[in-house]
Amino acid sequence: MKFVDEAKISVLAGKGGDGSASFRREKFIPKGGPDGGDGGHGGSVYAVADRNINTLIEFRYTRIFKARNGEPGRGAQCYGKSADDVLIRVPVGTVISDAETGTPLADLDRDGVRALLARGGKGGLGNVHFKSSVNRAPRQFTHGEPGEERELHLELKVLADVGLLGMPNAGKSTFIRAVSAARPKVADYPFTTLHPNLGVVRAGTDKSFVIADIPGLIEGAAEGAGLGHQFLRHLARTRLLLHLVDISPNWEGADPVKDARAIVEELRKYDESLYDKPRWLVLNKLDLVPVEDREKNVQDFIRDYGWSGPVFVISAINGEGCQPLVHAIQAHLDEARKAADSQNPDEPEAELAE
Repeated sequence: MKFVDEAKISVLAGKGGDGSASFRREKFIPKGGPDGGDGGHGGSVYAVADRNINTLIEFRYTRIFKARNGEPGRGAQCYGKSADDVLIRVPVGTVISDAETGTPLADLDRDGVRALLARGGKGGLGNVHFKSSVNRAPRQFTHGEPGEERELHLELKVLADVGLLGMPNAGKSTFIRAVSAARPKVADYPFTTLHPNLGVVRAGTDKSFVIADIPGLIEGAAEGAGLGHQFLRHLARTRLLLHLVDISPNWEGADPVKDARAIVEELRKYDESLYDKPRWLVLNKLDLVPVEDREKNVQDFIRDYGWSGPVFVISAINGEGCQPLVHAIQAHLDEARKAADSQNPDEPEAELAE
């Protein structure tokens, strides 16, 4: 199935039904008085996060969502029926904003969370509400209110704890295959990954985390080069970034240090908050480096790159070094969660206002 992470839709709430101007007319009751009922409310449009949906592709084909109008009121104080609400099911992690102003409206980051997108109009009042001692036969009634209409922009930001960052062919897809049950396509040519992949990594019997693999970045990605810049939004919710670097010998004159610096610079240009996230250096493809040269190559790279943070050396193709990295990631995430809980011990889980 094609992965789609952006869409534009129109939502139209229903109009409220008009009130009724009616008078009671029955045998032997010649002056029964006003009995016009109220109109029903128009249907509203809601968005609901559904964990069983993982892409916005449905909205490429269905772009207009319209709720029904409320029924008008009738005589004998019969109220019009209110219209049913329309529920739009979207993937968990969908951010909804106004397409014209860019104002954020909802962030559906949990399964089952519901947000009001367009409110239905209220029903009009029947003439029974206008009866008084000086106006015993009112003919006044009110019309139903119009429903809200909006043009909306939907953006999916996948929910992952760890994000993979690196040049094409750095081995990100191979790494996610080595540590999880995800099976993204791998090959020996650039841009093998064309859309984000998620994998659940189990670090123990009761511990796991979600890792996201996005298409590789290249220099100039912030200006639109390559594919990865289109999917950097999916790293926004991660707690940790793994920067994978290919340290295998390259006979085409590629410079791993220059490439690594270029990736980080593209990250900074795209979003400072992503640049400031915790980031670990993972040197991959150790199996392609002669055993006697491994230690020297690693130390030379760290020195030339000027890196002082955590460093892991792995071979994703055969799993060497992957398990220590997985356990280190799990420990880091556990500490991050404890810190977050201690800062907000009594803070209730936020609910979206309607």
